[in-house]
Amino acid sequence: MNMLTNLTAPAKLNLFLHVVGRRADGYHLLQSLFLPIDWADTLHLERRADGRLQRHDLGPTLPADDLCLRAARALQQASGCAWGVDISIDKQVPWGAGLGGGSSDAATVLRGLNVLWDLHWPRERLLPLGATLGADVPFFLGTGPAWVEGVGEQLTPVAWPSQRFAVVKPPVALPTAQIFSSPLLTRDTKPATVAGLLADAADLSQLMAAQATGGVWKNDLQPAAEAIRPEVSEAISWLTRHFGHGRMTGSGSAAFAGIDNGTGAPSLATMPEGPDPFADLPEGWVGRLCRSLERHPLEDLFG
Repeated sequence: MNMLTNLTAPAKLNLFLHVVGRRADGYHLLQSLFLPIDWADTLHLERRADGRLQRHDLGPTLPADDLCLRAARALQQASGCAWGVDISIDKQVPWGAGLGGGSSDAATVLRGLNVLWDLHWPRERLLPLGATLGADVPFFLGTGPAWVEGVGEQLTPVAWPSQRFAVVKPPVALPTAQIFSSPLLTRDTKPATVAGLLADAADLSQLMAAQATGGVWKNDLQPAAEAIRPEVSEAISWLTRHFGHGRMTGSGSAAFAGIDNGTGAPSLATMPEGPDPFADLPEGWVGRLCRSLERHPLEDLFG
């Protein structure tokens, strides 16, 4: 095999994101529930015999040394592999959104090259390498929805039903370092447990309602993000007007609202009437209807 085509790199949503402490080295300790969604990039990998690593942009132009190339380089160096690769990427997930698109691309490259270069490393060997590339990469090397802790490296798979979401992204990015240094950031949220989550939020309706009533399941980064970029507040307000609720995902600037509770029947809101539910978004904004995934679409690459 010298080529893998149509590899899916799904985005993710953080149904909540808590900052529960800080390590001695300054890294923040997090807890979150991550869901992969069907808003995705598509990658094609072709093995090269000369050891060179090259990327070809089929959509928007990406930075010269993006996470895809960094992932390929890291795996090449760690494995001592002499092969190279041509990476062609159709970029659909917006960056600077808190959707994890770049991290997912990197994980897809690691998954694909693990097969294409005949390495066949187990997941446990790829995970530490992924963690050196970014906090979200280990999640995208996982099996699907997960309870995520630590600095992103501690994963507990969670069975979570597929659900529909409206996701909006204003045309701004957020400086993550500025958010984590903000005095508005809560850093001492009481640690929770998977069992507590499943008891308090058996479906999306309960989870979102818990935040709306001041409950414990929230995004601790949201107040700082809204203070830095008012567009985040505008996105949440737009979703709240249409669906009765909204929250930021990750470190923003994208926000989302749940449309159903996993049964296919509306539970919190109904879609706006008309063929385009995002017709009244401000110019330059992006909106998309998404569905969460019950398993990672490339899980069989570890089979």
